[in-house]
Amino acid sequence: MNESKKPELLMPAGSLPVLKTAVMYGADAVYVGGESLSLRAGAKNFTMAELKEGVAFAHAHGAKVYVAANIFAHNQDLRPALKFFLLLKNVMPDGLIMSDPGLFSMAAELCPEIPRHISTQANNTNYGTFMFWNKQGATRAVAARELSLQELAEIRQSMPEDMELEAFVHGAMCISYSGRCLISSFLTGRDANQGACTHPCRWKYHLVEETRPGSYMPVDEDERGTYLYNSKDLCMIEHIPDLLSAGIDSLKVEGRMKNALYVATVARAYRAAIDDAQEDPEKYFRRLPWYLAEVKKCTTRPFCTGFYYGQPDTASQIYDAATYEHGAVYMGTVQREEDGRLMVEQKNKFSVGDTLELMRPDGTNLPVTVRGILSEEGEALESVPHPGQKFIPDLGVTLQEWDILRKPEA
Repeated sequence: MNESKKPELLMPAGSLPVLKTAVMYGADAVYVGGESLSLRAGAKNFTMAELKEGVAFAHAHGAKVYVAANIFAHNQDLRPALKFFLLLKNVMPDGLIMSDPGLFSMAAELCPEIPRHISTQANNTNYGTFMFWNKQGATRAVAARELSLQELAEIRQSMPEDMELEAFVHGAMCISYSGRCLISSFLTGRDANQGACTHPCRWKYHLVEETRPGSYMPVDEDERGTYLYNSKDLCMIEHIPDLLSAGIDSLKVEGRMKNALYVATVARAYRAAIDDAQEDPEKYFRRLPWYLAEVKKCTTRPFCTGFYYGQPDTASQIYDAATYEHGAVYMGTVQREEDGRLMVEQKNKFSVGDTLELMRPDGTNLPVTVRGILSEEGEALESVPHPGQKFIPDLGVTLQEWDILRKPEA
């Protein structure tokens, strides 16, 4: 990629509302999963009707949609895959993300008009691999998370111009190599490579000698704990100029299980960081504290830079807990109803007197206090305790569609 060319900001979405939020908060593209062949079986995922609506919405706002079909397929998966690819011809997403050569070949035959991307699950660790997939007809490959910035720059320089390089820059890290994990399958019978990961890398473990059941042996490291596989989350928002210099075409955020607040917050922060870094590096470094403060308002683990600057060391692991840090609570998003009214659908309990923060796609954050609440029927309420309730809050400011309400954690 030419350094003057703006890289794509690629955000995740596990549902149609989150896809729309990602687009409105600055994503150039969104990746989603259908009801089959996706490695996030626990996400809500998209029906064909929702895929069609999501693609139409994204295209209307100048954004793209990529559909993940990145499981390692077994024999019983091939017939559903055939049907899935044929149905996608009526949706026409902007790309298919795959790792299985059989599925790749099937898609090439059944829907050749849809560009094919190679998932990080395919272990794309060198420029020879990228060129191999390019010769098979792939237009993009996602780099393995185990690569450094120097390796990514070398890959970009060695690749054909018509082959795009995508790399993860934010989100959860996996203890396995390029996501190929057997721990979940071994312990629970749920295959991570079929989209059913139970995340055993976040569990707490004890060591027991076979002939002494119930007698636990210490497995801590310097008394820091027993979370042996528990990586910090990746965050490269403090290193955007280095990513630009490496020539990465698409900066990808992990998190198809995340809610709209997470996606909006991360998308808006990275959008501003990318735009500022390309417009004026001094502006980027001046605003850097704001970008970092914003992404910390999400539900995250502590941050690290993964493999970008060399092999991770003990500082990249979390030894004492598997819990998240909560920067803010998601209260709801302002949506326009069919009758034209702007309303909020409650995500967490909402009460008169609450002090909140209203965030907007343009980067504005407004401190507000809930002065009053009206139900859908116009009845005055003191609180909205039930998830999914729709209401009209009086915040002392004029609401705009796509405003998000969050409650900063004390």
